[in-house]
Amino acid sequence: MNDLIEGAARGCAPAPLSVLDTALAGRGVSAADALSGSIALARLADRRGFTRYWVTEHHSMPGVSASSPAVLLARLTAHTSRLRLGAGGVMLPNHAPLIVAEQYGLLQALAPGRIDVGLGRAPGTNPSTADALRRGRSAEDFPGQVMELLRFLDDDFPDEHPYRQRVYAVPGPAQDRQNDVPQAAGRPQVWLLGSSGYSAQLAAHLGLPFAFAGQFSPVGVAPALQLYRDRFAPSAVLAEPYALASVSVMAADDELEALRQTRSYAHAMMRMLQGKSFLVPTPDEAASYRYANSEQQVLDHWISSVLHGTPEQVTAHLDRLHADAGPDEIMLGSAGHTPEALLRSTELLADACAMPSAPAAAAR
Repeated sequence: MNDLIEGAARGCAPAPLSVLDTALAGRGVSAADALSGSIALARLADRRGFTRYWVTEHHSMPGVSASSPAVLLARLTAHTSRLRLGAGGVMLPNHAPLIVAEQYGLLQALAPGRIDVGLGRAPGTNPSTADALRRGRSAEDFPGQVMELLRFLDDDFPDEHPYRQRVYAVPGPAQDRQNDVPQAAGRPQVWLLGSSGYSAQLAAHLGLPFAFAGQFSPVGVAPALQLYRDRFAPSAVLAEPYALASVSVMAADDELEALRQTRSYAHAMMRMLQGKSFLVPTPDEAASYRYANSEQQVLDHWISSVLHGTPEQVTAHLDRLHADAGPDEIMLGSAGHTPEALLRSTELLADACAMPSAPAAAAR
């Protein structure tokens, strides 16, 4: 994995820091504004030495604009030059493995050596939307879907397989071989994602890097990473375990503003648990809402799951996370209402971590 973090600035933890983006669109923010914010955030991350920039996959959520990570990543390849770009993740049961192999092979051709594809098995949406997406595909066959994707990426189906020499991902190694050109781009780096021990064990069994979604289960980070390391089997792509932990953060110039932004995000999570849409209210709307006791408990839970406060307070939380769980890398998903707040949070944390500032990449 050294090639994935070479040249990256060390974080405060100390660990390389990365960015997780959902292209959040709070109340009053258009998808165009949210996506412009994502471009600005990726350019900031590229300039300040973050290691990677991942985009999530969610559906039927008015507060999230990143329904197609591959499309957004294609745009971001033109605005970055150093960052690893990837999906965090592709919800694999929503897609045919061949389509994923082609999409991320194409991205690898656009940005050789900079593409990651993180694979998850959750739907990233509500059950009705999952049914519309999956059309009978089941998450129960997730390991088989992962193996099929890996075989498409490597073009190594066994001789007796019906896809052998008949079905292959383009761009990819089969195209290069038939066109008699060297395979210079390599293949995307495949990760497994999860918020429980299931994916930790599968990643360990396959010898793949593992990313734990700590934003959904902060207390589960250390046990999941330890399980992954204990069960890890070296593979052709990874000799030693490599584990990333993602967390929700919100840094602001003062504690009150950080709390206001965090409350907006927590309110959206509360709505989703009530079976309503993930809609992020303005900080003023969230502050004026009259919460029932049960709602307040849910709100407080999600507020506590976000590492929020001044930059110094947030980096102290990151230090504790590293001390407790020892992730090889920490991915920051800013949780707030507007693209400007997310950008400011990331910039403040880069400053607090004394991350260097390099010239911005020119758009291509």
